[in-house]
Amino acid sequence: MKNIVIFGAPGAGKGTQSDKMIEEYGFGHISTGDVLRSEIKKGTELGKTAKGYIDNGQLIPDELMVDILASVYDTFGKDHKGVIFDGFPRTISQAESLKAMLAERGHKIAAMIELFVPEEELMKRLLLRGEQSGRSDDNEETIKKRLKVYNTQTSPLIDWYEGENIHHHVEGLGSIDDIFERVKAVIDSL
Repeated sequence: MKNIVIFGAPGAGKGTQSDKMIEEYGFGHISTGDVLRSEIKKGTELGKTAKGYIDNGQLIPDELMVDILASVYDTFGKDHKGVIFDGFPRTISQAESLKAMLAERGHKIAAMIELFVPEEELMKRLLLRGEQSGRSDDNEETIKKRLKVYNTQTSPLIDWYEGENIHHHVEGLGSIDDIFERVKAVIDSL
């Protein structure tokens, strides 16, 4: 089983590379944004609790987020090939909670794959995505804020995962297929 954390700044290509890993390896995929929207839409108890925080403009507490992820993780069954965690963890305390949740199941994270893309390229990609998709959060001011949050709050996870000896730096420039070859080299080495 190869549980993977896909990591990188907004616009680094996490979703694109996750789709390719799912196709190539048959991994499950847990995107925190998708999971939250689904739990809220289904009206589950966890979803109702999460919605209360979101509606009040608050972040969902780590413990609740891990409970939600655990319930989704458990739907993949005991013999799954692995799961890609996309959008989680975002902080060291979340990484520690994820590690503990998986350890309770006798599982672990096999690799944290960091897609590294320079900030100027991220800005170009996100502005283009905003033009193409109409995503309101892909405008210059919001992008700058999201990158600042990433650099101050999320990037410390790189050092944490280096300390766990499972951090893999992958150059996120080039064609989608070129990047995927680099991602595959990491997964195949596990």
